[in-house]
Amino acid sequence: MLANYAFIGIFFVAAVIFPFAPLVFAFFLRPKRPTPIKQSTYECGLEAIGDMRMQFKVQYYLYALAFVIFDIEVVLLYPWAVAFNQLGLYGLVAATVFLLMLFAGLVYEWRKGALEWV
Repeated sequence: MLANYAFIGIFFVAAVIFPFAPLVFAFFLRPKRPTPIKQSTYECGLEAIGDMRMQFKVQYYLYALAFVIFDIEVVLLYPWAVAFNQLGLYGLVAATVFLLMLFAGLVYEWRKGALEWV
């Protein structure tokens, strides 16, 4: 009975060691020559100007959330499109309902002004 739990213990130990081992090895093997240029803030090749903790508008997050929703739509519609011939009428109706629900969400976002970048 105890032998069955040994595998769980081995997997637990491996799950703890596996993510930390590369970090520990990288800490000891990395080059340690800091210079002021290497320690400076770097953002897209430009010098950092102003406060780095500026707040973004809520519309930015709503826009990103809409992108994620419609990205998931594409991920869910791809298998449906691949197996379209085998699904029959039920698959067509289910995909139509799914698309109508997403379209209703798009209309709702549009009416609320979440897609306007002002």
